[in-house]
Amino acid sequence: MYARSLLIIAHSDVNLCFLFAYMPKKQYLCSPIANNMTEEEIEKRAARATELFKQGYNCSQAVFASCADLYGMTDEQLALRLSASFGGGIGRMRMVCGAASGMFMLAGLEKGSATPHDNEGKMANYAFVQQLAGEFNNTYGSLICAELLGLAPKGSCPTRLDLDPRPAERTPEYYEKRPCSEMVAQAVRIYLRSI
Repeated sequence: MYARSLLIIAHSDVNLCFLFAYMPKKQYLCSPIANNMTEEEIEKRAARATELFKQGYNCSQAVFASCADLYGMTDEQLALRLSASFGGGIGRMRMVCGAASGMFMLAGLEKGSATPHDNEGKMANYAFVQQLAGEFNNTYGSLICAELLGLAPKGSCPTRLDLDPRPAERTPEYYEKRPCSEMVAQAVRIYLRSI
């Protein structure tokens, strides 16, 4: 017997509606396109993530929007809105890196379960997220935005909620001092090579 779940995301003021049907129970979403991607296709998506970031989108938006279409989410504006809150280390609190969060959102589309008591599905998703996190951490030495930006020593993992929520102005100096352009591209590479 198959159990099906349906996720509907709607936003009335812009007439957005995204309908997504999950696969039968114990079969998790899997993108046949991504599973057969060439290195050239992966690099094209990594470049798109960098391009989105340099246009002013945050790190999470850049990663998520560069790959969301692989899962049928063809409305880029919706992908950008869904991932908007995770930039700057989640709401600019400098916690978990937004590029990593974008990967984790994609992991939910790839392996996430929409069945409440599907512990096997949850475990598969969590294991995949931990794998992605491990690869990102091995590459950059941390998953914490403040540490990655040099605002806190590696391993200190601050959790401050009193930070200024205003995004920094995107200037050439901003891009020079931030490693985020490379991190969004690498997050896409890690993700696409892991599925």
